[in-house]
Amino acid sequence: MAEISNIKNRALAERVAERLFQHLLDEKTAPGTKLPNEYELANRFGVSRGTIREAVRLLASRGILRIKHGSGTYVVSLMPLQVDPLGLDAIEDRVQLALDLTDVRLMLEPGIAEMAARNRTVEEAARLSEYCDAVRKKIEAGEDYLSEDMNFHYYIAKCSHNMVVEPLMPIIDLAVISIANITRRELLNATIDTHREILNGILNQDPQAARAAMSMHLAMNRVVIQHAQEKTKETK
Repeated sequence: MAEISNIKNRALAERVAERLFQHLLDEKTAPGTKLPNEYELANRFGVSRGTIREAVRLLASRGILRIKHGSGTYVVSLMPLQVDPLGLDAIEDRVQLALDLTDVRLMLEPGIAEMAARNRTVEEAARLSEYCDAVRKKIEAGEDYLSEDMNFHYYIAKCSHNMVVEPLMPIIDLAVISIANITRRELLNATIDTHREILNGILNQDPQAARAAMSMHLAMNRVVIQHAQEKTKETK
């Protein structure tokens, strides 16, 4: 039943995202405007902070908002040129979607981690370490770590210094959200360990180690999603 609950949580985040977007339209919010913090938004919409985080990420993936790490969330455009360009919002089978997105991540992210190991700067290595540690602290505290998880993967892409990779991150962000809704309860310790291995590969400027660790991280997620898919089929 956990899979059904996670799908419901995803649907709630989507509804909140639509309400937030409509609110921005109604208020004629200007591009560049900083949004209230997540506490205020959670109170305004009557949902949890975790739901607000997911809703904001969804709007960011559609080019409506931009999350500036350490600064806040800002309005980019109320007339995005591409809303769900891949048509993924219409897919009802969210478990299969998570599985397919994981396959795409397996194609992309090991190579991104490899580039990050080659190209990261000393300053970026320090910042990536902070993001990795933030995920660990949230997990150990028993708190939702989705936002920190997305920050970690986003910053790996930034460390790649490839101008094509960063525009692809909204798709990876969507994948992280879809996958986390299914795997986050079962891979807590594994997430800490594999994130640390990815980080070590990048810190040591060992491209093959970074690639291998990212592949292992995503492969473990894929196994859990497959199990969730099998359970879903059994209940039908």
